[in-house]
Amino acid sequence: MTYSLVACDLERGQWGVAAQSKFLAVGSVVPWAEPHVGAVATQAHANPRYGPEGLRLLRQGLAAEEVVERLTAADEGRDHRQLGIVDAQGRGATYTGTACLDWAGSAAGPCYAAQGNILVDERTIASLAAVFVATEGRPLAERLLEALTAAENAGGDRRGRQSAALLVVERDGGYAGLSDVLVDLRVDDHPDPIGELVRLYGLHRLRFDTTAPRKD
Repeated sequence: MTYSLVACDLERGQWGVAAQSKFLAVGSVVPWAEPHVGAVATQAHANPRYGPEGLRLLRQGLAAEEVVERLTAADEGRDHRQLGIVDAQGRGATYTGTACLDWAGSAAGPCYAAQGNILVDERTIASLAAVFVATEGRPLAERLLEALTAAENAGGDRRGRQSAALLVVERDGGYAGLSDVLVDLRVDDHPDPIGELVRLYGLHRLRFDTTAPRKD
């Protein structure tokens, strides 16, 4: 019931995840990220342990594909899982279990991994990937939101919509330069979760973009 985009901007040193779902509080389960380590999205019949365990393996220097293989190989419920990972070098990898409900699928490329289940069709994933690639050079949070919006317009979750989340991390890039969390916004229950997430991001930029220290 979820689609997500895991991505990074190596030049800016940012990693992040955006997700939308017909599920309450998708941001409490799906997105995980750590600067200069990587980002993870765990969904479908999600295994929340994929988040911290995936980051632990990435911290050891394993490539995204190897982390996907290790996590799913050790999980008896892997046929029901979906997983997307981008590592510290921007390598993307994704996994869709054979028991995920149609339409389910994924795509991965340099600096991104896109995945979704119970979607209208494959255009949702194609839109996530295409818009992310086409917006190169813009801030990562904006690229993730634009890709999420395009995916919804392409069909999205065939059961509807309920929640959305945006997480972006950058070393010392958060509040007052004292946090690695650049953006952490969640819409837990709303008739237009992506629209509300975009609105919140606008407020975030107005109120918090000026709190980071100058990097002269």
